[in-house]
Amino acid sequence: MPKKNANKVIDEDIIFISKSELKREAHEAHELAGKICALNKKQREKLPLNEDLKEALVLADKINNKTEAYRRHLNFVGKQVRLAENLEDIKTALNSILDKGSESIVIFHKLERTRDQVIELGDKKIDELVLQYANLDRQKLRQLARLAKKEQDSGKPGKFYRELFQYLKEYIHN
Repeated sequence: MPKKNANKVIDEDIIFISKSELKREAHEAHELAGKICALNKKQREKLPLNEDLKEALVLADKINNKTEAYRRHLNFVGKQVRLAENLEDIKTALNSILDKGSESIVIFHKLERTRDQVIELGDKKIDELVLQYANLDRQKLRQLARLAKKEQDSGKPGKFYRELFQYLKEYIHN
């Protein structure tokens, strides 16, 4: 009687993926889909998405994101993400979009520190800024700093404090 396994050809190129690995990939795709769905339409246009994925995102926008239907649809979008041929390109583009948001926060905090230094140090910091940024008006900057300082000392709401920030934002980081 011949052995049944004797004629079986074993292909060594087959790579077996565990069920846990498949679940991890599905979970990662689900999270990626959630991040993509959270983007606005202009940001999504920057992503290299295929037509099926674009259609799924249009439908996701129509569904209330607090419902069970949205969660199920997010699973579908995650499946479309997993099936995308250019998954790494999508991840790279998404990371660059999300990093721009953190970059704007850094710029915002830098402007806040500059504003506070202008109020505290006065002419010394103003002279430094005018040398660094030629488009700044020294007189306007001094006036705003003086009025903001007066507001802080009197405990009033910070109208000029905010105005100084807007002025710096307009002329320093355009």
